Amino acid sequence: MIDAPRFARLVTDAVVRRPVLWRLLRRPFRRMFDGLAPTWETRIGPHHLWALELALADVAAPAHALDLGTGTGIVAKALAERYPEAEVVGVDLSPGMIEEAVRKLPPELSGRVRFEVGDASALECRDGEFELVVLSNMIPFYDELARIVASGGTLVLSFSRGAGTPIYVPPERLRHELERRAFTEIAEFSAEPATALRAKRR
Repeated sequence: MIDAPRFARLVTDAVVRRPVLWRLLRRPFRRMFDGLAPTWETRIGPHHLWALELALADVAAPAHALDLGTGTGIVAKALAERYPEAEVVGVDLSPGMIEEAVRKLPPELSGRVRFEVGDASALECRDGEFELVVLSNMIPFYDELARIVASGGTLVLSFSRGAGTPIYVPPERLRHELERRAFTEIAEFSAEPATALRAKRR
């Protein structure tokens, strides 16, 4: 049986170093998360949103927000509740996760929140479409993030167990890659054990 946390860390480290490896690793990664989808929320503790909430505390309300790697939709739901005028899209590679997210979405949010299966390395959305993009425990594909975040928009990457998160990228690496792609005002947040990094698109 696959050791999911170990495999997630191996894939993350490999793809962050060499993004071209995603082509080979995408399918087994998707299968793993399809298998985890029915019990996913039993693996998530109350700390899941702590650092993310700190990073969002003074972010202006967006018209359009994206939760990339939405899983069962926990962050998408939190964004919709925080920003009651925003349209929120949750995207995940795993059809199983998206099925769970749709099933768990409260009816009162169904008019503003939608979920789609998609690949974070090649999204089917317009350039600069989102004023806010959030990744929680998610592999970042930097060029695609630079493409979809609106000018002046905000990007937040959070890791619910800090460096102990299976899908984790150190803040130094995030800063380096984002600064190269015209992201500025980079700030870090911590709410033990969770961490987050926020950046603005120039």
